[in-house]
Amino acid sequence: MTIGTITNHRSREEGAIIYPVHSRRSGGLSIGVNLFPDRKVCSFNCPYCEVFPFEADVFFSMETMKSALCRTVQEAQKNGVPIKDICFSGNGEPTMSPFFTEAVTAAAAIRSELAPEAKLVAITNGTGLLNQAVFQFLKTASLPGIDLHIWLKLDAATEAWYNAVDRSAVPFMELVSRIRDFAGSGAPFTIQTMLCKIKSALPPPEESAAWVQLVTELAALSAASVRDCCAVGHTGATGGYCVTENKPHIRAVQLYGKARPAPEDPLAEAAPTEALEERAALLRGALDKAGMIVPVEVYK
Repeated sequence: MTIGTITNHRSREEGAIIYPVHSRRSGGLSIGVNLFPDRKVCSFNCPYCEVFPFEADVFFSMETMKSALCRTVQEAQKNGVPIKDICFSGNGEPTMSPFFTEAVTAAAAIRSELAPEAKLVAITNGTGLLNQAVFQFLKTASLPGIDLHIWLKLDAATEAWYNAVDRSAVPFMELVSRIRDFAGSGAPFTIQTMLCKIKSALPPPEESAAWVQLVTELAALSAASVRDCCAVGHTGATGGYCVTENKPHIRAVQLYGKARPAPEDPLAEAAPTEALEERAALLRGALDKAGMIVPVEVYK
């Protein structure tokens, strides 16, 4: 079994549907599930994205995914390599695939049977939340049963930085509004933010301040949804927290830097470690002031 490094996940661009990699944020072996083995499909056009232009004569198939996932899990276990998670990411935005819900459900069953200690993760830029069916599936899948860990991208909190770092045709305010709805829905999730330089410049102070304010607001919305669940006796059913802890459904905030080469380099560059730590400190201070208990993690 060849495991991709932190700086190289390129096997996805060679037609791989299942690709084992060493992941910073997972802290070890992550088994990737790629729903787009033939080409990149994404609703964002991030200048830091490491997926190089490619075309492959391989098409996604559920049977191939299931057999390859089982084989990769068993090979890792045979070699004594702990599996941290099974992760939907790949060459684009996984929620855009017509196979997304079926594939997540199938992977959840395989995880439960072969690797119950591993998490099931979906990394998403959040644009799928604009589709009510995807919104509802993610909400339901995040709860006990499938227990999908949703890593929801929030690179920007102002339209100007969104246009620079994500470059999406999806309207910024429409996307943020839907993320607010999701935070208030009772679904647990993780916020992930790429912090990098664009055209040699870090995000301006007004972007940093807006981001801290937005994340704190999302934590408050999430905490309110927990209180609502507790108030009607649904804590155990939803995996929520006790109302007295003021602890939201946001599992963590992941701040990470650019670690892999991208086709548009040097348009996007890695941010200094100090910039990530400074942003994390600002958020921790704001969350603490608001009484929100959310881990803030930095991945350099």
